[in-house]
Amino acid sequence: MNIPLLDLRAQYEGIKDEIQIAITECLQNGQFILGPNVKALEGEIASYIGTQYGIGVANGTDALVLILKAMGIGAGDEVITTAYTFFASAEGISQVGATPVFVDIDPVTYCMDVNKLEERITDHTKAVIPVHLFGHPVDMDPLMEIAKRRGLKVIEDACQAIGAEYKAQKVGSFGDAAYFSFFPTKNLGGYGDGGLVVTSDETLYNRVKLLRAHGSPKKYHHAMVGYNSRLDELQASILRVKFTYLEKWTALRRTNAARYTRLLQDVGVGLPVQVGEGRHVYHMYIIRSDRRDELAAYLQKKGISTAVYYPVPLHLLEVYQEDGYRVGDYPEAERASRETLAIPFYPELCDEDAGVIADAIREWRVATYA
Repeated sequence: MNIPLLDLRAQYEGIKDEIQIAITECLQNGQFILGPNVKALEGEIASYIGTQYGIGVANGTDALVLILKAMGIGAGDEVITTAYTFFASAEGISQVGATPVFVDIDPVTYCMDVNKLEERITDHTKAVIPVHLFGHPVDMDPLMEIAKRRGLKVIEDACQAIGAEYKAQKVGSFGDAAYFSFFPTKNLGGYGDGGLVVTSDETLYNRVKLLRAHGSPKKYHHAMVGYNSRLDELQASILRVKFTYLEKWTALRRTNAARYTRLLQDVGVGLPVQVGEGRHVYHMYIIRSDRRDELAAYLQKKGISTAVYYPVPLHLLEVYQEDGYRVGDYPEAERASRETLAIPFYPELCDEDAGVIADAIREWRVATYA
């Protein structure tokens, strides 16, 4: 038996005819950079999120960099984000010359603990980046209140949370801007890299558009030093097909998460939850145990793939050690890095495989704690 963590082939099999048509039409059109599919996808996703504008870019990391540059954030500035997420959330801050400042997480949602946000704000703070991690929305009302009162920009990292909602409002529509990743493993993923910025700020929109294409409002005329960071037409054509299935796939994710939760509720491992008035879109199904590595090894022997997201919290990464961070600075982020484990999860996960996985976790728990 071999149950993968993620099965992208299963998703492709269900839509391959539509994908092939989209690719063929794109190839026949002959326009591969910033063509009609990119423009259409930008509008479709902006409308879905509830913003005025969308800007397709090369990847999610570039999306953050372009937003920060467009906002004029750079050397001497501080930007606050969570201590527990993928490196890119902090890397983008560092790439523009600003300093990332971290906040610990809520141990239930794994998102930023907004109650600890204000104590990290200084006179140098210019923005805050809430990360809607694993598909669960950040507690946005108090975060937005703090940001407004303290004059901070809000940039939502929604790379793992397209379609997630907070109080019936899509994440990505709260802040000054938000960004998404179309990396193949995401809930809406392409067959290569890709990203998108959304905003309702016309000035920010125009600056990001300039920055993504060498700072050029028209060919060979450059208003600023920019980047070469454009979502290509072929990926956009694929994403437009897949976008029509997003809500269906999200419903399947939520159904599969509920099934796992039912099967594992009395096993004695930590399970993901949906807190408050949010809509969790379950980018991953994350369980936790204080003997995480033993559990992962046991499942591996059973042919069940797992992964650790993320084994080192951001403040303890080698790249940030010169900033003086130490073990114990963000205890909940550190504990999550030691205890969390992603188990196989995707819309097409069948009942039989889910049952096998749950049984294996139960067997390990009984054998370990007998």
